[in-house]
Amino acid sequence: MDRRKALKNMGLAMGYTVATPTLISLVQSCKSEPAVSWSPQFFTVEEAGALTQLVDIILPKTDTPSASEVQVDVFIDRFADAVMEKDQQDFLRMSMAKFLDKAKAESGVENTADLTQENIEAVLAEALKVSDEDKVTYLDMINSYHESKENDLDAQLDDSASRYAFADNLRSLAIWGYKTSEYVGEEVLAYLPVPGEYIACGDLEELTQGKAWSL
Repeated sequence: MDRRKALKNMGLAMGYTVATPTLISLVQSCKSEPAVSWSPQFFTVEEAGALTQLVDIILPKTDTPSASEVQVDVFIDRFADAVMEKDQQDFLRMSMAKFLDKAKAESGVENTADLTQENIEAVLAEALKVSDEDKVTYLDMINSYHESKENDLDAQLDDSASRYAFADNLRSLAIWGYKTSEYVGEEVLAYLPVPGEYIACGDLEELTQGKAWSL
């Protein structure tokens, strides 16, 4: 199996970390987006509500802000709309739908808007709690699915593999969006916009009090 291709097909996240003008404008636009209410451009309003709950499950408020407080949900919506290619958008919509269908079925509600954080958290935990063997199996399934799509063949992806792909991709996007947000970059991580001297083997505790570098 071509793992690199499979990860590209699944991956909606880390392959786009190049600071393109589009990506920079996305980050800047999320700074000015109202924190309480925002209008999704890629997701439906109901999906956006579920997205906000999901990113806050992944990155809850502790001594640092939650994901939604630094507008990670807004960033993911803008990223999906402006950066993802059509096949990746279709894959995201399909895998998210299967994830939310599972949450609705298990919680006994009909509408996505009625899902609670507890309903969603249970499905997220199940989707991510997979063995290494299952991960390899799911990657094989996902790769085959995308190859079929590329060859214009009718393709169906196992529901469990779809939910895993959605949850794993969302987790990567949420962490990426969180770490690249202005607040986290400047207030949580070690921030030095104008680099000083190069210290090749310095102790991280002494240099940054144990914090990872923002830049």
